[in-house]
Amino acid sequence: MQHPESEQPLKAWREETKVATWSGPAELKLAFGSASILQNGRVVFNIAGNKYRLIVGISYKLQIVFIKFVGAHRDYDKIDAQTVEWESKP
Repeated sequence: MQHPESEQPLKAWREETKVATWSGPAELKLAFGSASILQNGRVVFNIAGNKYRLIVGISYKLQIVFIKFVGAHRDYDKIDAQTVEWESKP
């Protein structure tokens, strides 16, 4: 893992998200007050005291979360959070 200090905070986010049943952005904000709500179901989460950023797309109707980006804050500053897509590296 490139950033081992992000592992536990990401696992905690995953566990909370797995049991969540958000009907929309307002309910999500109740659970994650520092999350930034973007357009088209995108959300930016601060991870590990804002050292890392997690961008997801959410289908509230289907209760599915799609990971679009995970990276250090400095890497987040180089991308467009509204259009970035996950890239699988071999």
